[in-house]
Amino acid sequence: MSEYRYVNLREVSTMKEVAAEWFHSKWSAPKEAYLECMEAYLKGETEYGWYLCLDGEKIVGGMGVIENDFHDRKDLTPNVCAVYTEEAYRGQGIAGRLLYMVVEECKKKGISTLYLLTDHTGFYERYGWEFLCMVQGDGEPELSRMYIHR
Repeated sequence: MSEYRYVNLREVSTMKEVAAEWFHSKWSAPKEAYLECMEAYLKGETEYGWYLCLDGEKIVGGMGVIENDFHDRKDLTPNVCAVYTEEAYRGQGIAGRLLYMVVEECKKKGISTLYLLTDHTGFYERYGWEFLCMVQGDGEPELSRMYIHR
């Protein structure tokens, strides 16, 4: 197994464009939306960050922290978003390590409670997340699961 590198975007700011394209290719949000959030983080306008797992220079996993992940509960903030691990890299603990990294970095910044919107059951509980409630995702016909980490 190769050694992966876990970084926040500030550590590899030159990867901003590549990271925005990578997240855009996984989720429906426009690349420009990712770039806007990443720019705000890189300029220090927000402490909500972006986190990557790298295999060499290749992004194989990632996630972000944003104000609200497109749902109707605007009081539940900030949200971990865009959690993704490349299929060939799944089952190696990459997402778990990134989640741990996000939680620890946010705690250091005084952010002790995080939220996460998902359709998964059983996955996030392994990493200390608890089911909180069902919420309505923007434009989604079905309710989604909201998790909390404190």
